[in-house]
Amino acid sequence: MLSTYSISLRPALGDDASTPQATLESVESYSRVGEFTRAFEQINKIEDPKLRDQGHTAIARSQMKAGLIRAAVETSSYIEDDMQRSDLLNAASEARSKVPAGRGGGITPDFDQLIDLITTTVDPESWEELGGPGSVAPFSTGVYVDSQGTLHRVTQQTQDSLLTKIHDASKVAMAEQDLANESALRKVSLTRLEKETQLLWAVGRVPTDEMSNLAGIYEIKYLLVYPEQGEVVLAGPAGPWKVDGEGRHVNIATGRPVLQLDDLVVLMRNAMEEKGKFGCSITPTQAGLKAAQEYITQTSQKPLHPRQRDSWLEGLRTAVGRQDITVHGVSPDTRVGQVIVEADYHMKRVGMGLEDGTAGVPSYLEMVTIPPGGSPPPMDVLRWWFALDYRSVNVTEERNAFELAGPGVQVLSENELLDEQGQRVHTNTSSTLNETFAHNFSQHYDKLSAKYPIYAEMKNIFDMAMICSLIEKERLADVAHWNMTHFGPKGGYEVATSSAPTDVDSIMNMRVINNKHIIAGVSGGVYFDPAKALADDQLKVDDYGLMKSDRKASTLPKTIKHHGWWWD
Repeated sequence: MLSTYSISLRPALGDDASTPQATLESVESYSRVGEFTRAFEQINKIEDPKLRDQGHTAIARSQMKAGLIRAAVETSSYIEDDMQRSDLLNAASEARSKVPAGRGGGITPDFDQLIDLITTTVDPESWEELGGPGSVAPFSTGVYVDSQGTLHRVTQQTQDSLLTKIHDASKVAMAEQDLANESALRKVSLTRLEKETQLLWAVGRVPTDEMSNLAGIYEIKYLLVYPEQGEVVLAGPAGPWKVDGEGRHVNIATGRPVLQLDDLVVLMRNAMEEKGKFGCSITPTQAGLKAAQEYITQTSQKPLHPRQRDSWLEGLRTAVGRQDITVHGVSPDTRVGQVIVEADYHMKRVGMGLEDGTAGVPSYLEMVTIPPGGSPPPMDVLRWWFALDYRSVNVTEERNAFELAGPGVQVLSENELLDEQGQRVHTNTSSTLNETFAHNFSQHYDKLSAKYPIYAEMKNIFDMAMICSLIEKERLADVAHWNMTHFGPKGGYEVATSSAPTDVDSIMNMRVINNKHIIAGVSGGVYFDPAKALADDQLKVDDYGLMKSDRKASTLPKTIKHHGWWWD
């Protein structure tokens, strides 16, 4: 007598798992045989965050084994433990890099990119790899299946239309959070932003424009910490931005440069590795200064005709040669390194009268006066440098909200003497005239920033550097259980770099008063050290309750989407 048996390929543990651990085992069993829809159905029954993370990890690893890298990355996004999630994303990135390239000499359509665009833009959670009903796959006839299972044809005529519809769908999804709107206090979760950029990195993508420009924030108002939610948040005014004629991303309404993610990552790593210290210097060489002294001695034997002024000055610049540029604390090929060098160089050109200042900021040479019978100032080397200028850091009693108080940036000065060999000798003092220029520049910094955005860029760098140093000093990442797996020094986030400047034309100028020649050269740089500004006696507890109130109003909204990282 023959008997018949039915063989089931489903896991032994089914939907009737009675305990969380049994349910997890069911998730793992379904994942092993590729039944991801059932696995997701089971994981939704688990409330314990650690068990849920284990379940999502099991699904993601099975998806990777099946070659579903993008699906594995999306599944990883549901893992709350950032170390566990990071391990999976590193594995996904490595697996993606090992996928062999297509063979043959013909041009093959990039279906993967189109599929990824569809599945990540149109209702991401509705696709098969994440337990939804929809599926999408490339077909040689040019069709695709939407998230509702409907087949659509992609012809040459309608290809742009398809992408337009996807783009429109994205705009609809963002209707509640429109980056085109001005916001008095936009919030950016650094923890969520790190996760989203790491998800993109795992599939070989760079951060979006919104991420790179930190959702359009152009000034830091608060640093907020929510330990119970695992959030570290930057908050400040924001709005739409554009690229100006100098290539800067600036707010359309105010013209202020918006914060840059690359800068934040560079400064975060600097705070962790260099205790927040960084800077640059632009200095003439000793040989150049000696040659300049000899040139002045040789050419001062006879009066200088006004028509000879430009050629004489050019000869002096040639004698001095180019000035050396050095950057410390951050890499000179990063944007941070280049912003501080550019700001320093431009400030010195304003001081020498080679660039126009603003009302209240005449150049050093414009301020020089020679009384009857008097002598012009000696050819000292004027030293000007940018330094931080925060009066205090306001903080709530619970130390979960911080606010920077003060202008942030100032210019300091010193007169340096030259010996016969062209060696610069520090005096640790500044003449009244030299100090006046530095004071004027500091007092009118906002006006100068409006005219020359590079100074606003410098202020952004200083503010972000202070915030990063605060995070490190107060151990705020530990408080929020944030391991900085992508933004930290060992993280995979790659900062854009470009050629680093090493020298620059000498910054010096000359003015003639009463047939007497006033010659001025300048050195200096940028020096940022947050130690004193973040000392305990500089942290002032907010007695008014405004910061506490703003923090409460800025908490992560319950309606934020799974991949959301900013809100108003």
